[in-house]
Amino acid sequence: GGAPGTGLGAAYLVQHEDGYHPYPSEGGHADFAPLDEEQMELLKYMQPKVGHVSYEYVCSGTGIAYLYRFLRDTGRVAVPSDVDTAIGGADQPTRAIFEHAFDADPPVEICTETARLFARILAAEAGNMALKVLSLGGVYLGGGLPPRMLSVLREPFFMERFREKGRFEGLVSRFPVHVMLNSKAALYGAAEHCRH
Repeated sequence: GGAPGTGLGAAYLVQHEDGYHPYPSEGGHADFAPLDEEQMELLKYMQPKVGHVSYEYVCSGTGIAYLYRFLRDTGRVAVPSDVDTAIGGADQPTRAIFEHAFDADPPVEICTETARLFARILAAEAGNMALKVLSLGGVYLGGGLPPRMLSVLREPFFMERFREKGRFEGLVSRFPVHVMLNSKAALYGAAEHCRH
């Protein structure tokens, strides 16, 4: 499963005779692999800013702010000056971006496009993780961001990007994808582990 929140957590469960055993990983720090021209430009935009561009830099709460600035600075989407001022001055830019994407009426285009770019990257990396551990039991997206952006994750492009794995598209299509709505799921898991 993946948990994009402040950072990008990644872990997996393996079923044994005595139940499921969790295995942590540092998959969020793996190299970001661009999948199209826009993402190649994103990589070039990010490298001077952070050096090693990991998935965590483009697929987390921190990453949302970078994606917004990338879309703004490259002129891909127009930015209303009052919105840019509000986001630039916010203590939590990701929250401000999501509020303008999902709570505003009408939604602010650059903020919804930021969420869609994030979702395309998340879908691809979730598919990568699913291939690496053969997630026949499913992929579970946790963390604070996926529940907040369900409307975007339900758009057809998300599963299309998740499944785009060349000759393994058929295999990845067998892996169900779920969003964990309970923000305390990781804490419950840790408590359950300590209980045993």
